[in-house]
Amino acid sequence: MTITNEQLNQFRQAFESDKANHAAKHAVAKVGIYKSSTDNNLKRRHSFVFSDETKKGDITNQKSSGRCWMFAALNTARVDTMKKLNMKTFEFSQNYTLFWDKLEKSNYFLESILETMEEPLNSRLVQHLLSDPVEDGGQWDMFSGLLEKYGAVPKSVMPETYHSSNTRELNQVLTAKLREFAADLRDGHKAGQSKDELEKIKEQSLSFVYSLLTKALGEVPDSFSYEYRDVDDAFHRIEDITPVDFFNEYVDWDLDERVSLINAPTDDKPYGKAYTVKYLGTVKEGKPITYVNAPIEALKEAAIASIKDGEPVWFGCDVGKMLDREAGIMDESTYDYEATLGQALNLTKAQRLDYGESLLTHAMVFVGVDLDNDGEPIKWKVENSWGDKSGDKGIYSMSNSWFDEYNYQVAVKKKYIEEKWLDALNKPVVELDPWDPMGSLARVK
Repeated sequence: MTITNEQLNQFRQAFESDKANHAAKHAVAKVGIYKSSTDNNLKRRHSFVFSDETKKGDITNQKSSGRCWMFAALNTARVDTMKKLNMKTFEFSQNYTLFWDKLEKSNYFLESILETMEEPLNSRLVQHLLSDPVEDGGQWDMFSGLLEKYGAVPKSVMPETYHSSNTRELNQVLTAKLREFAADLRDGHKAGQSKDELEKIKEQSLSFVYSLLTKALGEVPDSFSYEYRDVDDAFHRIEDITPVDFFNEYVDWDLDERVSLINAPTDDKPYGKAYTVKYLGTVKEGKPITYVNAPIEALKEAAIASIKDGEPVWFGCDVGKMLDREAGIMDESTYDYEATLGQALNLTKAQRLDYGESLLTHAMVFVGVDLDNDGEPIKWKVENSWGDKSGDKGIYSMSNSWFDEYNYQVAVKKKYIEEKWLDALNKPVVELDPWDPMGSLARVK
């Protein structure tokens, strides 16, 4: 049926008869839906004071790039480096890990193209692979693979460039070439070229990618020396060390001991099972992305245990929902849409996932929690990577109810997770389709 004039008259009369609409329409038109709907008591609920906190470094800034997952992971790792080097603050090079991520993603994409040669070009799978092969985003296990293979370096060893801080142009050119390389591989396969011949095409393609990344991001170091002063102003020099050795010695993480818990309360993902996503990864030979689906309370308990032990927590969420970015507050009641628009947003967390209304978009770090007298969380202290102009000089506050609704993933040591959830890792891992919402990547700028 079409929209009729009779219906339009009914809509108009219903709008005019509600006096609340007349007040709301002026505010919404003047300042927008968000500002006109902001709860005036929002800041009263968020004092930015927390009962339990971890050590943290100075606030970082990912600028115009989707490297939030890298910043969050390196900001988590640097706390151990700061302790080992006796430094007040420290920052890893996010440009260094960006270089290897782009190269490894390019290889992962081309390998996926080789693996899907028999698929029609217009298949959902091939079109999915072609859609965004080297986007900035990622997940915890993808970064874990990069750390294990390439290590990490201080920011001064490989500082930012224009393209590390502004990735759009680089991504556009690199994506165009990768699609071209994909066409070369598929055309070569159709023409009867051998596996060895196709591998040669892929190797030449990767050589171009390496050259492009070196021009845009700079040369990656095989080894380096690092000079610094500690909190007592004593001078130190670490000489001739490789990035892998630097990570192993001055972060000293057992990456196998860190596990991702997710909360996806949808019917197709029972709790207590481990999941992976097909055709999602960075380092091809690395461990596949794996996470255990658990109730939201399991994520909170693990995060609180880690924070109480002085260890920050990497987490992934849908940051754009109910966020006052200027105030740096994530609260389930940030916007009173019912008052201004006449209806609230009523989908459940499961429905938001099922109907495409929400998914993981951004990664940050829990560096504190505010617990009540019974040990229950009230709000969470969040270290973001958007600079120090928003929130409390870059620190955000998250209500506990917001955690329930929009947080999807935490990465913590196994010792902070109940055995009944870890047991899922000893059972067969369920493979999800590449387009499943839990295959989304943290990449918000």
